[in-house]
Parts: sequence; structure tokens; C-alpha cells
Amino acid sequence: MSDLQKWDVENAQFWESEGKRIANRNLWISIPSLLCGFAIWLYWGIITVQMLNLGFPFAKSELFTLAAIAGLTGATLRIPSSFFIRIAGGRNTIFFTTALLMLPAIGTGIALQDKTTPIWVFQALAFLSGFGGGNFASSMSNISFFFPKRQQGLALGLNAGLGNAGVTTMQILVPLVMTFGIFGGEPMILENTSGTLIGKIPAGTESYIHNAGYVWLLLLIPLAFAGWFGMNNIRTDDVSPHIGSPIGAMSKIAGMLLIGFITAAIGLYIILPAPTGLGAPGWAKWPVIAGILFGTVMLMKMIPGDIKPNLQRQFKIFSNKHTWIMSVIYTMTFGSFIGYSAGFALAIKVVFGYQHLMVDGVLTHNTVNANGPSALMYAWMGPFIGALIRPVGGWSADKVGGAKVTQIVSIIMIGSALGVAYYLQAAYASATPEEFFVPFLILFLILFAATGIGNGSTFRTIAMVFNKEQAGPALGWTSAVAAYGAFIIPQVFGEQIKAATPEYALYGFAIFYVVCLIINWWYYLGPKREYDNP
Repeated sequence: MSDLQKWDVENAQFWESEGKRIANRNLWISIPSLLCGFAIWLYWGIITVQMLNLGFPFAKSELFTLAAIAGLTGATLRIPSSFFIRIAGGRNTIFFTTALLMLPAIGTGIALQDKTTPIWVFQALAFLSGFGGGNFASSMSNISFFFPKRQQGLALGLNAGLGNAGVTTMQILVPLVMTFGIFGGEPMILENTSGTLIGKIPAGTESYIHNAGYVWLLLLIPLAFAGWFGMNNIRTDDVSPHIGSPIGAMSKIAGMLLIGFITAAIGLYIILPAPTGLGAPGWAKWPVIAGILFGTVMLMKMIPGDIKPNLQRQFKIFSNKHTWIMSVIYTMTFGSFIGYSAGFALAIKVVFGYQHLMVDGVLTHNTVNANGPSALMYAWMGPFIGALIRPVGGWSADKVGGAKVTQIVSIIMIGSALGVAYYLQAAYASATPEEFFVPFLILFLILFAATGIGNGSTFRTIAMVFNKEQAGPALGWTSAVAAYGAFIIPQVFGEQIKAATPEYALYGFAIFYVVCLIINWWYYLGPKREYDNP
């Protein structure tokens, strides 16, 4: 498609005559591309459950690190991705970043065909899965330029909500395709009961686990073509004025992604346990994440050539305190959604899939629970609700104001988190944990729904608080900070399950939600607010 030299969507006549048609076409190519990104970023949460069921020779704590590695890397790649559109153009960016997803998809399919594949190979593939996490920032930034402010809540909610549905799509599709040999290869035999959307699969059944990687190629190949031939670069001064040739633009993207990979690798080496990393204590993850954020931005500032002035212009968002305020609030909504999505399946498996029995005065957690629920049967529900309800959050925020919707959501999230903590504590001390599964699941689904609505409302707030040029990078940056939830929540769950106190994780999250409730009220709803319910 031709580059757009004129783009004025705030002009009603231009919007109705040609802008709406072009914007909608770009949106509906963007959505499935982002869906695949989310699927590949977070598929380790499902793959690791099946690796346990098939008897791969790894400890539960090692398998939790795969989702955490993908989570941290994807979050870090969002930092450079926030600034791609001005430097490389929307069409070039979406095409190239979608095509890159084929690398972890193919690699995962190959590695899963052999149980003797070492853990470091899976960790490297989880590292590459971060491509999918980074794509959210560039996708949201791109779509924000295509729609007028009055419609951004809904448009961004659709892009993010249906894009986030990649989590649910993955959680339904991956267990399904593992049941038959669609891509050939030798099956493995289940050692433990597995499951799909519609029920349990008994031990002794064949499983084609490698299909979890290969299946995404069926979508990624046509989507790469659709992105190249169906999307547009907006060449106006406030969007992408000087992007150069497509090859040059993609080289810039690759170089900036490399910076994110380097800082993520250093951070992971410090945090991850030996022999993979240094095994820093649990509290170290907080300063390490701050160091990754700071280091990535500093390295980007050192990039020579024509990228530097472009970045300096966009870096003005860092002098706006609302960038930092919205980063915290968005972490409450999106960070919770993505983190719970990454850890939900394995948490169900570990807490409810085993009996918690007292042996010689010590509570043990290693006896398989024959009556436990199938994680693969239920794990898709939370992300499904959280993703599909997100446009409702954007739409309602367009009607009544973003901050007001966020405030209500915060209260619901606090109550739900405390309820989940109560039932987690009861289940993890019980020989029959399945008795507590239904209330645990219901409260978790309410928590997921609240994160989805809050995601939509925070998009509206960002679109109203920032000007046109800064709104895209601000969306990308806040999503980068929030995406560390995909690393933190599985890590915290893993640490607290190892300490036999999984409920502490939810207590900590509830305290954070209280802080966000106060911040949102102070700046956007209270008597000293700087913006009135944006």
C-alpha cells in the first residue's frame, strides 16, 4: 500500500471520506498479528504444564523460569518498540516484527521433539519468545495514530483486547493440536493425566507436544503478507516523517531490539538461579528491573545517526510526570492481566493437581491428586474474559471517563485478590484441594475481568492526558513497564510456592492495588486533580 502523506483524522470530513476506511483496514490486520505475538510470548505457561505431564526431566521451579524469561524479555523489548513507529513507520514495523515471531515458533517445534533437549535450549527459546511481548508497544503506538481522540478508547481497546485474546487462543489451540499429528513427527506418551478445553486425557495417550510451536506458522506466514501489502506508513511530521527505505527501517528495528535483548540478558543472568545465572536473592529483582529500564533507555540515547534526534523528540515523555503515574496504574491492570495469564495454568497444576499431605510432621506437596482439575481445561477462561471485556472498558471510559472506571476496577481487584489468597491458603494445606477450586476459580475470573476493563479505561486516560505526538510513545512505555508483570507474577508465585505460602503473593498484589487506587484518585478524581476524570 502507498505511504500516507496526508493524515488528519480530527477533521470530520477527512475521517468520513477516507480516513475511517484506511484506519479500520490497518486495525484489522494489526489485531491478528498482535494476537500471534501474545500467543507465542505466553505459550510457555501451557507448554510447561504438558512437559510436566510427559515427564520431561526438569524441576517445577525450572519450568516456572521459562514463562518468567519470556515475560521479562518481552517487557524489555517493549521499551525500544515504543519508539519504532516514528523511526521506521507502521507498515514496516508490523510486517517485520510479525515475521520475527517465526523464529521462536520453529525453534520450539524442533526442541520439543526430544526429551533430552537441555533446559538452556528451552530458556533460549523463551528468550526469543520475547519478540511477541515487545510487539504490543509498537502495535498500540501505531494504531493510536490512525484514529481520532474521541474513538481511541474503543479502537485501542479492540486492538489490545482482541490482540490479548491471543492468550486464550493459544490456551485453547495448543492443547488441541497436541492431540493429533498435524505436522508429523513422533508422539510422546503422557505419564500423567492431561486435558483440553472439553475434558481430561488419560495417561498413556499419545501427545504431539511439538505442534505447540509449529501451529503458529499457519497464521504468521499469511499475516506477514497481509501486513506488507495491506498496511500503511503515515508520513506526516508528527508520526513517521523520515523512515527511509524498508530495508533501512527494518535494520533500525533490529538494532534497537538488540539493545533490549542485551539488557534483558544481563538482568536475567543476575536474577535466575544457578547454573543458568548468579541466583541473586528474591528482593534483587526489583532493582534489577529498574536497572534494565534505565540501561535500555540510556543505551538507546547513545545510538548514532538520524535515530538519535527522533528518539530525543519522543523522550520528552520522560519529563512528564503523568508518564510515571500512568505507568504505575497501567501496571495494576495490564501487568496483572499478563502476569496472571502467564502463571495461571501452572498455579492450578501445582496447587490443585497435587495432594498436600502431612508426612512425619512435614507438609508435603508431591502426591498427584487424581481428583484435581485439569489446568489445560480451565486456564483459558481467565485470559478469555480479561481480553474480550477490554473493549467494554474502553467504550465505558469513553462514556463516563477513564479515571472513574479505573477507580471502580481497583476496588474490585483488591477484594478479589484477597479472596483468591484465602482459598489458595486453604487449598495448599489440604489433602483434598479440589474442594476449594470452584470459589478460587470464580474469584480469579472476577479478577481477570476487572483487569480487562481497567486496561480499556487506562488507554482512554493516556489518550486524553498526552498530546498526539506523545500519546503513542507514552502508550508504548507504560505498556513496557506494566509488562514486567509477566515476569514478576510467575516469579513471585514460584518463590511463594517454594516457600509453601502462595497466598502471600496475592496479599502483596492487593497492597499494590490499594496504592494504585490512591494515586488514581489523587491525580484524576480528587479535589487537587490535575485532569478531570480523563
